[in-house]
Amino acid sequence: MEKEETDMKKRIHTATAVKDANVKLSFMERFGYGIGDYAGNLVYSAISAFLLVYYTNVVGASAAAAASIIAISKFFDGISDLVMGYIIDHTHTKLGKAKPWIKRLFIPLAVCQVLMFTVPSSWASGAQLAYMFLTYNLVSTIFYTGINVPYATMQGLMTTNSYERGLLGTFRNLLATAGTMTINTFTLKMTAAFGGGDQYSQRGWTLTTAVLMVIFCALTIFQLAVTHERVDSFETDDETKEIQKISFGKGILALVTNKYWVLLVINIFSTYFMMSTFFGSGVYFAQYVLGNTAYYSPVSNALSIAQIATLFITPVFMKKLGKRNTAMIGSGVALLGFALTGFVGSNVAAVVALSAIKGIGFGFMGGTMFGMLQDAITFGEWKQGFNIAGMGNAASSFCMKIGSGVGTAALGWILGAGKFDASLASQTASAVTSIRTSFIWIPVITSIVSLICILLFDLDKKYDKIASDLAAGKHMND
Repeated sequence: MEKEETDMKKRIHTATAVKDANVKLSFMERFGYGIGDYAGNLVYSAISAFLLVYYTNVVGASAAAAASIIAISKFFDGISDLVMGYIIDHTHTKLGKAKPWIKRLFIPLAVCQVLMFTVPSSWASGAQLAYMFLTYNLVSTIFYTGINVPYATMQGLMTTNSYERGLLGTFRNLLATAGTMTINTFTLKMTAAFGGGDQYSQRGWTLTTAVLMVIFCALTIFQLAVTHERVDSFETDDETKEIQKISFGKGILALVTNKYWVLLVINIFSTYFMMSTFFGSGVYFAQYVLGNTAYYSPVSNALSIAQIATLFITPVFMKKLGKRNTAMIGSGVALLGFALTGFVGSNVAAVVALSAIKGIGFGFMGGTMFGMLQDAITFGEWKQGFNIAGMGNAASSFCMKIGSGVGTAALGWILGAGKFDASLASQTASAVTSIRTSFIWIPVITSIVSLICILLFDLDKKYDKIASDLAAGKHMND
């Protein structure tokens, strides 16, 4: 009898939580959530687009050594994601599960980001590599993980409404793209301005990063002020909290037996692998294939502008076609843009135009990806009977980090295999081939993988019933 009363109490709590959380969000809250990813990309995009360039062209490290440091560190980074997800699922505060961690860690992240782009030039190469390893892990493994996993988790904790989650994903990707565009447009201009005309001076990179991190802190404070968690607000007594505590091993097992979550993380892994090789090779492609680093901004901005414009219309497509079909269109368009780039050589106008095509694909993909992930996690709750939103987002973030790290390492190794030498004004044919491979053909392959994963993701046909069941306190096995 006592067990039945406890089960009934849990079911009533769950039904009440889902009902109260199935809300339409205000524009300000959607915008505030998206601002969090704008701020995050002042960190992430600086790393993905410029850290390898900084290590090779400012510090003077070899591309292979620098990429290896990043790749090795990404293993620890991925593990820390899983740990952070477990911590979030076991966090119970008045602010919620995720927000407290963002509040605690955003200032340490900003400080360490500045340190990461301030490798002491007077140190011996071995000491510099050790410094690079330490500061990179402080930023990415500890503090960025400590903010980004809670931030991703908040998308599922602010509302259970599938369309609103899709809109949050759209705002998130829209403003993340704006953050990336800010980095791509202004970083080299700022480093040159602060460096007395030299794009690759240490002083220029330190001051540029410091300014960006002040902006990052201000925007994070705004995000914390206007966003709210709702899904777990029902956890008000120790008994309910105890019910919600799931072991680490049981949580991992629940994730890997959730086919929709598995499809999404494969898609996420391949996407972030592609982003590291593609964006990381962008400066090299502009300089050594197109002939001038000045072309980097129009090429990257054409993609970002098209992506932003597409994100404004993505909600219309989601409402008419659903998130999955919209994502499928995006993946196909991006594949087309990458494939055609392989046949236009060094024609700057064509490369810029095809960057816009890629941006359209990225807009549809990015606007739907994280909403689909939250739906997959909700499916897991319905299937397993318990909610592990923190671990679900953390494990997907693990795949982002590993994909990004392996992609960065692959870029360094490919450049190394092509005998790339940053000290040369012009590169050998093999080095140019390695740059083109990273910028064009690896993204073609990963786009095909992404398209296959989305084709197999048919959760959109079942989600309404799943949400209805959860609102009634029912799970798959009930």
